[in-house]
Amino acid sequence: MDTVGISVFAEDRPGLMRDITTCVAEANGNIEGLHLLPGVQTEIHLEIAGTVDRSSLLDELAEIPQVTRVVQTDSAKSIFGKRVIVIGGGAQVAQVVLGAVSEADRHNLRGERISVDTIPLVGESRIAEAVRAVGRLPRVKIVVLAGSLMGGDISNAVRELREHSGIPVVSLAMAGSVPAAADFVVSDPVQAGTMAVMAIADTAAFSIDRIRGQRF
Repeated sequence: MDTVGISVFAEDRPGLMRDITTCVAEANGNIEGLHLLPGVQTEIHLEIAGTVDRSSLLDELAEIPQVTRVVQTDSAKSIFGKRVIVIGGGAQVAQVVLGAVSEADRHNLRGERISVDTIPLVGESRIAEAVRAVGRLPRVKIVVLAGSLMGGDISNAVRELREHSGIPVVSLAMAGSVPAAADFVVSDPVQAGTMAVMAIADTAAFSIDRIRGQRF
């Protein structure tokens, strides 16, 4: 099913979200994503899938009290596509991104949509928190942990992420227990970024199942 983006601009009030989601459900739409963007007027961006009569849905949303404008947009999935998240030390993150962006460019030229997001972090608790939060982010398909030493609660977070969300984790070769918790380990950071993108690209002849548990 195609996914459509719809932005609803409204004056914020109690029950506004209820009215919007009820309207979508009655139109046989399934909300796959929702972002609340406060401003002078609240913007509620919805990613909606299903056999929806888009024109009728737009008209019905516009009739909700305090809604001032409804705009159809492309979905975030069609614009930004699959996401690679790189977490770790700044120098290693930069090198992983170099490989990931270069490889994503090759596949995006063939029709893929792959984006690369990063956050340089230091400290076990902060990195573990970020890894767990990845499971709450939309469209994430793979994570790369880039550092020289990671273990403890970060390893716990990696196992939880893989178990609960199914998102694979790539680790650089490093000290600590994270490499043992990851799907596979790559010693060169540029290659790690390249392989992460290859693992999620439909236009790549690459299967993560064939290399799970290996080191490169």
